[in-house]
Amino acid sequence: MSDGSVLNALTIDVEDYFHASALNVPALRWEACEQRVTGNTRRLLELLGSAGTKATFFVLGWVAERNPELIREISDAGHEIGCHGYSHRLIYEQTPEEFSDETRKAKRILEDITGDPVVGYRAASFSIVEDTRWALDVIAEQGFTYDSSIFPIVHDRYGIPSAALEPHELTTPGGYKLIELPPPVLTLGRQRLPVAGGGYLRLLPYVVTRWAMRRINRDGRPVIVYLHPWEIDAGQPRLRVGPVTRFRHYVNITRVERRLERLLVEFQFERMDALARRCGDPAAGPDARDRYHAAAAGESRQ
Repeated sequence: MSDGSVLNALTIDVEDYFHASALNVPALRWEACEQRVTGNTRRLLELLGSAGTKATFFVLGWVAERNPELIREISDAGHEIGCHGYSHRLIYEQTPEEFSDETRKAKRILEDITGDPVVGYRAASFSIVEDTRWALDVIAEQGFTYDSSIFPIVHDRYGIPSAALEPHELTTPGGYKLIELPPPVLTLGRQRLPVAGGGYLRLLPYVVTRWAMRRINRDGRPVIVYLHPWEIDAGQPRLRVGPVTRFRHYVNITRVERRLERLLVEFQFERMDALARRCGDPAAGPDARDRYHAAAAGESRQ
């Protein structure tokens, strides 16, 4: 069992297999693809329900527009609805105007379906990088209170390697305040190693993932686990892609559901908005980590 005083966060990026950036399926072909997101998401809801765990679902506007009942099911089950943009376009492939329009559209779709405000945002493929920090202004201006788009690592497709590892309040280039909740990174010496999400959850042996999460928790940091509904779908259509993409998308896809079941037993999870509220405590100063740790310990005893 993990350190019971640390509540981690579980997040699902609700998109279909053909939305994955690595597969590079043109948007004009999406309607013709076999759509599997509804069944896969409902299976995740079953797993979470059995474990009594609440999570945050960052939903693609394109998916929500075509599956409003699914979004209502997620919300009615007590999970948080967050925004994953509309079309899964990478931010660094958009102009600020395009990104603003797309984000506004996705947020409106989600709020119209649930009737609740959507306060959390996650960019497609974590595509807030050094050159797209301007997107943080757009996110704040549109009423989001927290973001989970900055991966503090070196990667060929995303990442700001100098970014903070912990949940923290940041100031956007335009002077707005946002809570940033970064994906999980383990530090080994000077190395930053991504763990416990997406391809890293699939690639690393489960014992390594569990060890890494416990190590991060011992440092007082919550682990923000993330995955996609297509990652529990071994029966999804196999697309013709190069060897690197094939490895990244399909490696160990048959093992994810069982790994998630073990995580739900061995660790405690909460919604991202609850984590963001603690990190945004105006009373938190230099000892913000200790305040988070104490607050999480109190909630885990309730």
